Amino acid sequence: MTPLERVQEQFKPDILETHAFRGDETALIRPQALKAVAQFLKDTPELNFNFLMDLTAVDYLFYAGGRVQKDHRFEVVYHFFSLKHKHRLRIKVPVDEKNPVVDSLISLWPAANWYEREVWDMFGIKFNGHPNLKRILMYEEFQGHALRKDYPFNKRQPLIGPLN
Repeated sequence: MTPLERVQEQFKPDILETHAFRGDETALIRPQALKAVAQFLKDTPELNFNFLMDLTAVDYLFYAGGRVQKDHRFEVVYHFFSLKHKHRLRIKVPVDEKNPVVDSLISLWPAANWYEREVWDMFGIKFNGHPNLKRILMYEEFQGHALRKDYPFNKRQPLIGPLN
């Protein structure tokens, strides 16, 4: 049984959609199931996803040139890998624009700390339970979130430091 099939079997009501192509398995899950699914991925011996490879976000504001509409603006995307079993799985979580919040996974994978800070900094998505959610790439006075598709590319930011 593949990792995706195990997740589907265990969390059927929380799976919104899945796809698998050439060993690339993906599940879109309900946000409230994230912690439980992540714990299952890490603690189930035949899965043993002990490595969080990446965590990022996608902004679907102008998805496919505005021709395709999604029910949510953002998705947080997690890439997990099992060093023991050499398999990988992508988990995606839809995030609403009005309340862009998901649970932090730092308690399971400490490496999530900087990834979550980067997503907060660039997209404005908050992570419940993060111990130090602050900017990591931009300076503290930076206004807005630079990777949002509605961020004005020509926006002037507050100056920092002395003017010479």
